[in-house]
Parts: sequence; structure tokens; C-alpha cells
Amino acid sequence: MKSNENLKAGASAITATRGQPNPLRRILVLEDDASIRRLSAEALAFSGYQVVAVEDGADGWEALHANSYDLMITDNGMPRLTGVKLLKKLHAEEIPLPVIMATGTLPAGELARNPWLQPAATLLKPYTIVELLSTVKNVLRGTEKVDSQGGTTSR
Repeated sequence: MKSNENLKAGASAITATRGQPNPLRRILVLEDDASIRRLSAEALAFSGYQVVAVEDGADGWEALHANSYDLMITDNGMPRLTGVKLLKKLHAEEIPLPVIMATGTLPAGELARNPWLQPAATLLKPYTIVELLSTVKNVLRGTEKVDSQGGTTSR
């Protein structure tokens, strides 16, 4: 298991200061393809989200224990820990985190056998940046609740 220092060094952390302000919305991106990981992280950061991007499920699992996130976007076919295995770990530890599975091949059989593992949304590769941002916005909108003053807050 990597230390937090190694995790920070291996993760690409991007904090946006321009675009739509979403200062409290933290997104964890897990993607083993470096170009997709970079492009997704940059698009999300440019849209105002705080983004941490890691290259596989094991690093993502460590990141989940090091910080809190509002959303996780994960590939399925990753080394060391697949997206489905990560969903199982989230379920086992009762971590209430919405997940978008962004993958080339949806593990439909495994998800059908384990319906409690259904992600909040799926994106099939290749997807566009517009599709990514729209899906993120819709999933995060679904996690908001109304506070006592009539405003919205994150769950």
C-alpha cells in the first residue's frame, strides 16, 4: 500500500480557479489511460470542479480514504482493482458516494447479478466532453438536498 506521500505524488490534482464555480464539489477520476485521464480532469477542472485523478482502482481506493469526494468517475478495466471491485468495496464499507462508470465495456452481467452495485450513471467510451460534463452535472444535481433556508447543499 502506498503512503499518502506517494499517493499525492502519483495523483494528478487539479483545482480550478476559472469557469463555473463549484468550490465544494470534489471529483475523483480513476482512469488507466493517461490521455483520457488528463482530458477528463482538465475539462472538469476548467468547469470549476476540484479534481483528483489517479491511474487505477487501488490508488483510487487510497484517495477515497485520504479525502472526501462528492463524486467518483471510474473506468472498469483497470489494473490492480477494477471499477466493479471498487463498487463492491464502497458497498461493503457503506461509503455513500455517487459513481459514474465511464468504460469501453459495461460489465452488464456483473451489475445484473449484483443490482446494489449499479452506478449512478454510465458513460460508454468513446464519449464527448459535453457528455461527461452533462452527466456529472446531472448526477451531482441528484445528490443535492434542500437546506432549512431553501438553498441546496451537498449530501
